[in-house]
Amino acid sequence: MIYLDANATTPPDPAAVEAMLPFLGARFGNPSAAHAPGRQARRALEQARANVAALLCAEPDEIVFTSGGTESINAIHLGARAEWPDRPVLVTGAAEHAAGLECASRWRLQGGEVRTVAVDRQGVLQVESLREALEPGRTALVSLLWANNETGTIAPMRELVEIAHAAGAAVHADAVQATGKMALDVRAVPVDYLSLSGHKMHAPQGIGALFIRRRAAFQPLLLGGGQENDRRSGTENLPGAVALGRAAELALAALPTAAAEMARLRDRLETGLLASIPDAVVHGLGAPRLPNTSSIAFPGSDAAGLLILLDQKELCCSGGSACHSAALHPSHVLDAMGFDAAHAACTLRFSLSRRTTEAEVDAAVTLILSAVNQLRTLQAGPSVLTA
Repeated sequence: MIYLDANATTPPDPAAVEAMLPFLGARFGNPSAAHAPGRQARRALEQARANVAALLCAEPDEIVFTSGGTESINAIHLGARAEWPDRPVLVTGAAEHAAGLECASRWRLQGGEVRTVAVDRQGVLQVESLREALEPGRTALVSLLWANNETGTIAPMRELVEIAHAAGAAVHADAVQATGKMALDVRAVPVDYLSLSGHKMHAPQGIGALFIRRRAAFQPLLLGGGQENDRRSGTENLPGAVALGRAAELALAALPTAAAEMARLRDRLETGLLASIPDAVVHGLGAPRLPNTSSIAFPGSDAAGLLILLDQKELCCSGGSACHSAALHPSHVLDAMGFDAAHAACTLRFSLSRRTTEAEVDAAVTLILSAVNQLRTLQAGPSVLTA
């Protein structure tokens, strides 16, 4: 199998799995307990917290463990609406992840106002569009993707944060795709909140984290026993947190070498495909992008058909975000970039991980070219349904 769907989920790193295994067995203590097993669990939890903080250039007490990116995003949106009821405006991007879009819909249903920051043809968030959307005194939260999950385009986050803060708004960065693939520094880019997910960076599914800057307002989504310094109640997922901490440690050690290698392999993939399919379109090609992500349209080839053919050839990729459902949907990201539905319907996303090899990329090019040619031949000829 050739796995090029890392933006959907990454294979857990064996070292992260090894780190968590003792906490699924003998080291089962509750981190809130006062006895020796509890203290041992607490030490492991706090070491994991320190590792995640280091990856973001944050302080350990600014990290809250959650179940993943979706919970973290929901916590920030709901908390902001509750914290600032007299500020009804939410500003978000036109090409956000499904969790951000659905939270924006709920914000509107609860009587708030949602304003959208446009993206350009390359998928980059537009600074001037943010300026126009902000309303000082009425804007509670600006919530934006740091890097897009479909195209990999990177937002000019530092400038966006400066503009939002000047208008008195808090800023949440959805860094689920960015974390572990590019250097992140919440001191240099002073977002108030940041969400991340473990399974996008070689930790298991079901664990994530939320960065909350010191002195930033926050109303917890989950109430109960006061775990995570009263910011997320419920007994912690200790094995998951330990695995995430180890994955964060590995990601930090691998940067920037791993990012450079993924970018080289991504470029090799795109170059190989464009050489034989000159009418293919790489989205965001002229913009800053994540090193691992390639969104490519193959005119004349239906994405659903390509996915079936490639799956049969044991090549895993996607038609866009895998986070909405298993079904294909027209890409709102490509729509926001100005592409029509027909263009989106022939687009595939390939996303590499630091475990992807050059041999896999070269084999993938051959398989993709074969699938495109096969589908174009079928679609150009008579329908198989014709008698």
